[in-house]
Amino acid sequence: MLYDVLKDRTYASLMQKHIIEILSHLFDQNQNFGILCKIETLSFNPALPDDITTEFRPMTLFFLAGYTFESATIGQDTITFEAGFGADNLGSVVTVPLLGIMQIIIDETPIFVNLASPTETKETEAKNNPSENSGQKSSMEALLANPENKKFLK
Repeated sequence: MLYDVLKDRTYASLMQKHIIEILSHLFDQNQNFGILCKIETLSFNPALPDDITTEFRPMTLFFLAGYTFESATIGQDTITFEAGFGADNLGSVVTVPLLGIMQIIIDETPIFVNLASPTETKETEAKNNPSENSGQKSSMEALLANPENKKFLK
């Protein structure tokens, strides 16, 4: 039942509208924020060299502040901003599909969580998660991969 709701295009549309509203509000308030994104959904122009892209994790946090914040624009289904990467601060325009944003974060606290994932098919999910148990295990491994998340364990 939950799976059907999360995969529903109407639900995804609602989430996308909500993302636009939240981002617009943050820009109106001149509030810096971070977005945790699925790296597979992003595009970079110009493309980044392999030595930089191999350092990205499947879920990557971008913090929009300073010039990156000022350069950001919200489209109908994307947010675009300029950012510098690597030791040489190589500039690239990052385009993020709104539904590729998994969290919006202020001061290390998520203020929005996106659960919609309409682009993933049932076959893809079944292949990636052969059982619910292994899905929970890989989620916990992903959470614990970031040393800062250990503070959430008691």
